[in-house]
Amino acid sequence: MSTDLLDPPRSALPGPAAPTAAGRSGAVALSLLRRARKAGGLVAVLVLWEAGARAGWLGSTTPPVSDVAARGWEMASSGELFTNLGVSLLRVLKGLAIGLPLGLVLGLLSGLFRISEDVIDAPVQAVRMLPHLALVPLFIIWFGIGETSKVGLIAVGVVFPLYINVFHGIRGVDERLVESARTCGLGRLGLVRKVVLPGALPQILVGLRLSLGVAWLTLVVVEQSATASGIGFLINQATQFMQMDTVFVVLVLYALLGVSTDLLVRLIERRALAWRKGLVAR
Repeated sequence: MSTDLLDPPRSALPGPAAPTAAGRSGAVALSLLRRARKAGGLVAVLVLWEAGARAGWLGSTTPPVSDVAARGWEMASSGELFTNLGVSLLRVLKGLAIGLPLGLVLGLLSGLFRISEDVIDAPVQAVRMLPHLALVPLFIIWFGIGETSKVGLIAVGVVFPLYINVFHGIRGVDERLVESARTCGLGRLGLVRKVVLPGALPQILVGLRLSLGVAWLTLVVVEQSATASGIGFLINQATQFMQMDTVFVVLVLYALLGVSTDLLVRLIERRALAWRKGLVAR
């Protein structure tokens, strides 16, 4: 077997540089610095909240962080917090289980097939223009005050952000990539699986993040009326009796739930889009 004289021998080819001890320590230091910056912002907010509440700058009804933490521990120890949190999580999961597949399927159909876009897009856009939170009275009339109306509103709320992002993610795929894949012999199914969906995935994940945010926002609204369980019920009951420490416990819990789901999607995004090289902020 002959080899080109211009090609260096395999043993001479440079391999990937092994990370040095200095490089590893630098990466660890940079990671710790980023975590410290993130924690520093949160700590600053909590310190200002505590000081402002103690000094009366935030009004006489705003409890300090220490009181909110003590009340949260009390509610968690008694089981009251986790019982109602479980009810709320179940409502959100049911709504997501209905709304996310529906938004994904509608977006795929409209994005991939022109005839589906002609049939689906106009009705979806018309319904999307309606503020879905204003449909609460209508859903109560249709489905009563039980779980069906609450889960239905969450499902309706999460459909549209995902649909829009799936549709535009597919239509935003570079046509030159599709043509190149066709010249390589890929069929329609292969194009969708290996070119279109990977190209649209960043936009799809953005839609997922937006849908999860809408789900928590909708949960806040649907649990404010005609409910006897859930974290919305806790905040509604606490407001009636002016138990502001309980109100802030639930508000913090809402924030933590939203941040947690957003971080989960970002983790999925980091792993699923490891192949993509984008701008890295310094």
